Formats: sequence, structure tokens, C-alpha cells
Amino acid sequence: MKKRWNTNREKPELLIPAKDLEVLRTAVNFGADAVYIGGEAFSLRAKARNFSPEDMREGIAYAHARGVQVHVAANIYAHNYDLEQAASYFQFLEEIGPDAVLVADPGMFALAREHCPGIPVHISTQANNTNYETFRFWHRMGAARVVCARELSLREIAQIREKTPASLEIEAFIHGAMCISYSGRCLLSAWFTGRDANRGACTHPCRWKYAVAEETRPGEYFPIEENERGTYIFNSRDLCMIGHLPELAGAGVDSLKIEGRMKTALYVASITRAYRRAIDDYLESEEKYEAGMDWYMREIKKCTYRDFTTGFYFGKPDTLSMVYTDNTYASDAVFLGIIEDVQPACGGMTGSPAADEPAGKDSGHCIAVIHQKNKFAVGDLIEIMQPDGTDKQAKVVGMWNAENIPVHDAPHPGELIRLELDVQAKPGDIIRTAK
Repeated sequence: MKKRWNTNREKPELLIPAKDLEVLRTAVNFGADAVYIGGEAFSLRAKARNFSPEDMREGIAYAHARGVQVHVAANIYAHNYDLEQAASYFQFLEEIGPDAVLVADPGMFALAREHCPGIPVHISTQANNTNYETFRFWHRMGAARVVCARELSLREIAQIREKTPASLEIEAFIHGAMCISYSGRCLLSAWFTGRDANRGACTHPCRWKYAVAEETRPGEYFPIEENERGTYIFNSRDLCMIGHLPELAGAGVDSLKIEGRMKTALYVASITRAYRRAIDDYLESEEKYEAGMDWYMREIKKCTYRDFTTGFYFGKPDTLSMVYTDNTYASDAVFLGIIEDVQPACGGMTGSPAADEPAGKDSGHCIAVIHQKNKFAVGDLIEIMQPDGTDKQAKVVGMWNAENIPVHDAPHPGELIRLELDVQAKPGDIIRTAK
């Protein structure tokens, strides 16, 4: 009997981005099979917080203890002056033991094979992997996995799967931001700001607002196409393939990759939880998967997103507006914080027993400790987002700052606060605005 998922795997890997240790923990807790991260050098997300060597060690240990893999991106295009440090970096990776290293540059590939021979090497989408001979080449060189260029269709990926060794894994992006440039090869950022996208410093000028100017009328700007938010002619829709898991299965994609190493913990939790449930539902039955579609889509819209597209998976779009558009971000929820600790509501802290309950008696309330991300106040209704896919509505009964002084709200992002909630919660749960 043919497997439902057309690979050597019983089920595909769900590969989730993490910009820092907090987001890595969130990805692991909310259902990732693997997490990809960047160090402080050689990663294509220089503006992300990224991982110090100590955080990288801690993150790998945290993930491995829970059966989750960690892949480290080192996918810049290196110059001569990068190579000596890169060799030392790969030696460090060999010591701490991630599950894969991701490269795009052949020189970096050679250094990785030499200095961290115990770590599988994956070939980044930045290497423009668009045909089966490229995949075969990298397999002969010793690569364990190749990431598809975003410009490939499902039909092309299926052909690549058919014409490459089964031992070579295929990874493909299935959700997140698209790039106006071919597989990320962009010079706009370097032209406008001197920050090179191919060395991790992209300032995303494709997301900026543009207008037309005529040289004899300086200072006069004419909109190209306008909606209520402005003009964004280089902007792209977000890729979303959650409704097309059967097609990805048939094409033989081993690893389903989510874009977003600049994203928040709320984004990572929402997307991970939605795709985790969708994959598990599909592998249980196609009927269950189809029945869950409304929930999957509601969930992925509770974080920042643009209008969605299937990109190039079903062939080249008839019009570029199917991919490139003037839309900007929307969101159906606001990130409030990650619960770091839970304390008893009665007698747990000065002045915080639940209303109408004698101290020491279980009221069903709890005290949740968070570092607040966005402003909210006592009396607000919020939502507790849990890794198992359930949500709880909760009321903020009370709030105390780091000095244990009662406050009505917390206006400063990053402030440590304690909340009395009228339901129970657990460390690792995420709180967001109730919808």
C-alpha cells in the first residue's frame, strides 16, 4: 500500500523558525518537529535578535530533551574575510551538536563538511535549487537535504522527487512572506541603505511605500495605485499552503518549512499550532482534515499576516497580482505575553486573594507572571492560548507590577507584571486579546 506521504518519512517534518530562545521554546511547546535558528554571524537574518553561543547551547538542550531537532542557518554568501571565522564557527557547532547546518555558498559547504563532519548539511533556498540535476549535484557532494527555490511548482517538485535518491530529503516553504526577488537574490536593500540582503542585513525596502516623481517637478509625488493604507507596489502576499497538504504529500516534500525568523512568539505559536493540527488531522483522515479547515484558517489569522497566495506551487500565476500586491499586514489578535510562572491566587502574593474568597481557599483563579508585550488593563477579557489547541477566555481580575504594587494597566512593553486571572493557566501558555 502506498504511503499517504510520498517520502521515506511516515509523516513530514514541521520546521519552525525562531529568532531567539523565547521563541524557540514556544515553537517546541506548540508542536514543532524541528526549529531553525541563526547564530550571531553567518545567518541571513542579521536584524533578528539571533542566538548567542550560550543561548544556542541552551536552546539545543531544551529542544533535544523534548524530542525536537534544531537546525542552524549559516547561509550567507561569504567573502574571503569571512572564511577563517566561519571555520571556527563550524567547529563550535560540531561541539554543541545541532541536527543540521544550512548553507548556500559552496565555500561554506566545504568548510562545514571539513569542520563539522558529524552534522548533516542542508542546502538553502538561497542557492537557487530549481531542477533535479542541482539536487543530484548536492547529493553527490554529501548534502542530506536541499531546500526548494520558492519559484518551483508542485509538479516540478514531484519530478525532482522521482529523479533523485530517496535518501536525499526535500524541504519546501509552505507558509510566510514571499520575496519579490528570485529566491531572495535582492539588491534593493544594498542600493537604498548599504545593507546587503545576501549577507543577512535586508531592510525590506519591498515593503516600503512608493510613488512616482517626474524630474521637472521635484517634490511632487504621484501615487501609483492607492488603497486606504497606501501604495506598496513591491509588496508580496503571504504564502499559505495549509489547505493543500494532500498535494504537498503527493509531491514528496519531506520537510514543511514556515518562514519567519523575525516573527514574534505569538506568530510562531499560532502558525505552529495550526499546521501541527492540520498535519495530524490529515494523517488520521482526509475527512477530519477537511472538517478542520475553518479552525486552521481562523488560527493563522490571529497573528500578523498579509493576504494569502499559493505562490508558484500551481504554476506561474496568470497575473503578478496573485503574488505581488499593495496589501499590508493585518491581524485578528494582539500579543500580550507568554506566561512564565503560575502562582496560587489565594495567599500567593500580598493583596491578591480572589474577590469574595477567603485566603487559602481554591477559587479557580491563578496569578500569571509575564513580561507584557502590549498594553491591556484590569477588567479586560483576554484569551489564553494553549499548545494542545484549546483556548480559554479569561478576565483580568487584578494586576501588580514588579514591586508588588497594584496597577490598573501596564503601559510599558517588556515590564514584568503579575495578573490575577479567573481561570487556571500553565507556564508556556500565551495570552492574546480575546476575539
